[in-house]
Amino acid sequence: MKFSRTGVALVATLAATVTLGACSSSGTGGPASSAPQSVPTVKGDGKNVTVWVMEGDYSDQSLKAINSLFAARTGAKADVQIQSWDGISTKITTALATSTPPDVLDLGNTQVASFAANGGLKDLTPYAKDLQQGQTWLAGLVEPATVDGRLYGVPGFAGARAVIYNKEMWKKAGVTKAPATYKELTDALTKVKAANPSDRFSPIYFPGQNWYAAMQFVWDAGGDIATKGDGKWAGAFSSAEAQAGLADYKAFQNEFSAPSSRTVDAITPDQVQLFADHKASAIVATSGFIGRIKEANPTLTDASLGTFPLPGKSGKAQPVMLGGSDWGVAARSANAELALQWIKIAASPDVQKQWIVGHEGFIPNSLEGIESAKPTLNDIQKGFFAAALRSQATPASANWARIEGNKEINNLFSSIASGTKTPKDAASAFDAEADKTLNSTH
Repeated sequence: MKFSRTGVALVATLAATVTLGACSSSGTGGPASSAPQSVPTVKGDGKNVTVWVMEGDYSDQSLKAINSLFAARTGAKADVQIQSWDGISTKITTALATSTPPDVLDLGNTQVASFAANGGLKDLTPYAKDLQQGQTWLAGLVEPATVDGRLYGVPGFAGARAVIYNKEMWKKAGVTKAPATYKELTDALTKVKAANPSDRFSPIYFPGQNWYAAMQFVWDAGGDIATKGDGKWAGAFSSAEAQAGLADYKAFQNEFSAPSSRTVDAITPDQVQLFADHKASAIVATSGFIGRIKEANPTLTDASLGTFPLPGKSGKAQPVMLGGSDWGVAARSANAELALQWIKIAASPDVQKQWIVGHEGFIPNSLEGIESAKPTLNDIQKGFFAAALRSQATPASANWARIEGNKEINNLFSSIASGTKTPKDAASAFDAEADKTLNSTH
């Protein structure tokens, strides 16, 4: 899927803790040395490299282009096999434990840590510089693919959240341009609120359980979910920086989102429908929501809608959590050198520009790729691409999915928004649970 892979990856990662048979639990799956190496340029005439690609992630045209370049350079062929999301984690886990796994795997960025921790993925650290090809990979893609300082996934594409707003409603309230600073944002929302005084109206709908968006305030203040030191994870919401971010979040949420939103998620009630019904003038969502909004209210067109990154108090756009794809190589691949060449082509600046951006319309895997794409973007795309320039990631722990699956982080933010817990108490409870869960060996 083009961006909802974050949610699907959660389900997949929950099942990925199955031990990979005889695979090493160290997750090294590759050279022990970190000394930089070039991706081998071996020939593969007569050989086939098996590539598993998730349904909906890449079009046939893009895959054909990558495969053509691969065949021309190596003489080998790529056998692309499209995989269904249903039961994918179990299927990948089982395949990686066999002696004949797929060589290349298309993985959600939050999936990588689980498969790496169980020894299923090849350690790509020695080839990192060559695979980057002069690009600076997006932090939200590469950080969750880096476990204990070792690289296990190569960024493929990204999706980012940005503010989607109703330009017509804002114009009626006296706001004629997208805000670029936090003060401009709050000033604009204050005007929209004054023009729509109902307590059931949200200048920006910001449901309390929408932790993806809420977390941006914490990251913007310099805080984080958890940190790792001396081989152990520690919950980090109790830090001074995170506490400042949580206070900023509460103030913003309570001021500009309807009181009824404080304990709910973005699905019930559906934020798309609220926006389409003019009960909210803005939401924080991904590019895929543009089509859903227009379907829910056909009178809303591209001309009616605008996008921009959520500005932070830091003076910069708030960091976002990216969804997206990383390429991995099976630790037991019999064609690892050819697999690396296939991935290097898929991650290359030329393929990213022509196919990932130009054909798919996805956010590319690097800062340079985004800058290169700017002249080709339409007005709606610009906000999402700009948001991706600053990104963060969830903890690169195989156990992170347990926390997300239990909705502990959702409850952290909703309890703060609703006032049932202070930021200090909510953080203390979350951090204690995170300490246990992230460091669990079971």
